[in-house]
Amino acid sequence: MAKFNKAQNSSTTTFEGGKAYKRDAKSDLFLLAVTNMVGEDTFYESADVRDQRYRDLVHTVALEDPQWLLRFVTWLRSEANMRSASVVAACEAVWARLQVGLSGQNRQLIAAACQRADEPGEVLAYWTGRHGRALPKPVKRGVADAVARLYSEYSLAKYDSDAKGFRFADVIDLVHPVAAADKPWQGDLFRHALDRRHNRDNPVPAALGTLTKRAELLALPVAERRAVLLAGGGAERLAAAGMTWEALAGWLQGPMDAAAWEAVIPSMGLMALARNLRNFDEAEVADEVAWRICARFLDAGQVAKSRMLPYRWLSAYRAAPSLRWGHALEGALGHAVAGIPALPGRTLVLVDTSGSMGATVSARSQVRHVDIGALIGVALAFRGAQAAADGTGGSGSAGSGSVDLVGFADGVFRHQAPKGGSMLRSMEAFTKRVGEVGYGTRIVESVKAAYSGHDRVVIVSDMQTFPYYYDKGKGADAFIPDSVPVFGINTSGYGRSALPPNKTNRFEIGGFSDKVFTMFGLLAEGQDVAWPF
Repeated sequence: MAKFNKAQNSSTTTFEGGKAYKRDAKSDLFLLAVTNMVGEDTFYESADVRDQRYRDLVHTVALEDPQWLLRFVTWLRSEANMRSASVVAACEAVWARLQVGLSGQNRQLIAAACQRADEPGEVLAYWTGRHGRALPKPVKRGVADAVARLYSEYSLAKYDSDAKGFRFADVIDLVHPVAAADKPWQGDLFRHALDRRHNRDNPVPAALGTLTKRAELLALPVAERRAVLLAGGGAERLAAAGMTWEALAGWLQGPMDAAAWEAVIPSMGLMALARNLRNFDEAEVADEVAWRICARFLDAGQVAKSRMLPYRWLSAYRAAPSLRWGHALEGALGHAVAGIPALPGRTLVLVDTSGSMGATVSARSQVRHVDIGALIGVALAFRGAQAAADGTGGSGSAGSGSVDLVGFADGVFRHQAPKGGSMLRSMEAFTKRVGEVGYGTRIVESVKAAYSGHDRVVIVSDMQTFPYYYDKGKGADAFIPDSVPVFGINTSGYGRSALPPNKTNRFEIGGFSDKVFTMFGLLAEGQDVAWPF
């Protein structure tokens, strides 16, 4: 299997004119996919250019190695938690293969991109919008497989609405799914979805208990609905009816006050809880309820199950008005980055604070690339401090387990992560220093200024370095010995990289999920890994 750093070694330049290299198609696709918010402009690429580059790479790999691509799409959706990128990859791969008459893996690719019940509709919306209304058999069958696996009473209640271009019934009409053998109620669910879509006034089938309970709640006069929240067992009744907080707000036709929130909070997922901390504070939700939310944030199993990207916890911390959430959010972030390895010897971590890193990861997010860099850098620094304190850093060189965290742009600054302090506060402190040493991206000069015999170097950046002032032919790693591993953690996935991709001890990974730390850990431990799937 190809390593992360296997590539063509074609020399080129970064967007800023620095020495750069091209990767092979798989490596390029991997890095772009794990950083690609489909349809979003980035600092150096428009959405159209970026999306076309993504499609072209998918087409190439789909024809070269469809089995690799199937494993990749499965991992991208289920582990890296990249939804839109997975849908686009699956659809474009199937389209490219059908153009040349290839049939194997197509159905499986479509099904692999669907891991949530609204995604069969997303696949159909993308396919018909891009490739026309005619649906090839592999697309229909892959979507049908996903429908049988994912459609449930709860998912119908949560995701089926007039806001969707393809409602559940539309999907069912188009792909004709067969109810799963282990779900005897699913045939009734399909028929009910069709009835409600086509305004047929049929009762909810008796086999659908959750939807029956929901229909009972919806039938209540508006004036009687708030009493349900205050009655004994109100929270349980809402949960049994699959009532989400969004649905509850519409059902009440009144304010989401403390009583409303406290009734629905027990059935909310971690992502929904983290996004609503400000609403909880403004509604003055009771401390007792808040403590229960905090206990869920501090549960490592629930954090892992939520599959929330680590930076979501930073977003929640920034949005929360009160201090009562701070400790729990710190704990949740700790669980989310638990895969960071304890590294022996001395590690230099360089985090890019240039102007391009100030771009947000998507138009709908306030999180910037520099925030991702601060998260990774501070998390590595805290892990290093822990390793140095408890002796888990190994028996390497002097200063075993220590991490030097350095921000860079036109110059460098050193950032001290306090022992026993807060990762979240340290990230905030780091990002407040943006602009302190300018806004350029001078990786070569920064490495030269900061490297002093470290055992490894980690560079968190979009890798679009300026050319070295004194010698434009020098690469980003010019002042690091070949024997020292250099790990580039790429936050943007541009097609030009500042690190030589086929050189020993040079690695490039990327992404926003906790899998960045998993990949980094395997490589840092010297394991001969190819891909994380």
